[in-house]
Amino acid sequence: MHEFTKTLGTPEDDVTNTFTARLLLLLESRPLVGSAVYQELIEEVVAQYWRDYGDHKADFMPAFLANDILRLWRTFCVNYEARTERVPEKQKAKGKLKNYKLKHSRLLTCYSALLYLLAVYDRQGTVAPSDALAMIATTPTERLEWILRQPDLDRAHSNVSMLLAQYEHFLRTTNCEEDELVNRFTDKPTSQSLHERCL
Repeated sequence: MHEFTKTLGTPEDDVTNTFTARLLLLLESRPLVGSAVYQELIEEVVAQYWRDYGDHKADFMPAFLANDILRLWRTFCVNYEARTERVPEKQKAKGKLKNYKLKHSRLLTCYSALLYLLAVYDRQGTVAPSDALAMIATTPTERLEWILRQPDLDRAHSNVSMLLAQYEHFLRTTNCEEDELVNRFTDKPTSQSLHERCL
C-alpha cells in the first residue's frame, strides 16, 4: 500500500511509474473488490498531499496535488507527441484515433479535478481532505455536473455546459465501428476538425 506514497515528490516517482498510477488512482479509479482497502489507500494518499493542512486549515491550497495533476497532463501530451509519426497511412490514422480518444478523456479527467478543487477553494478559501475525498468519489463528468448545481458558481455554468456538450459530441463521434473511425482520421480535414473540438 505504501508504494503509492513512499516515492511521492522524489525522482523515483517517475522512474517506478508510481506517479502515473497514483494520479490515475485519485482521478479515475473505482474498486472492483476490496472497497475497504481501496478507501484506506485513497485516504493515505490524500493525507500525504494534505500533510501541511494542520497548520493551514483556514487557507489550505492543494498546490502539491494541483501541480501533480498538471504534470500528469503534460506527461500525456509528451507521450502523444512521441507517437504521431507513423507509417503506413492507415497505421498513422489508427494512432490519431487512439490519440483523440485518450486526449479527450484524459483532458476531462485532469481538468475536471482542477475545476472542482478550484471551485471549493473559491467558495471556502480552503480545501479540506474531505473535499478531496468527495472529488475523488466522483467521475470527471460528475465533477462538472456538481459545478452546474452550485448557484454561487453560475459565472462558470455556460463554459461547463459547453465542456459537457463537447464530451457528448465526442461520445457520439466515437460510437461506431473502428474501421469507420479510422477512415475518418485518414481524412486530414476531418481529423483536424475533430481534434480542434476537444481542445
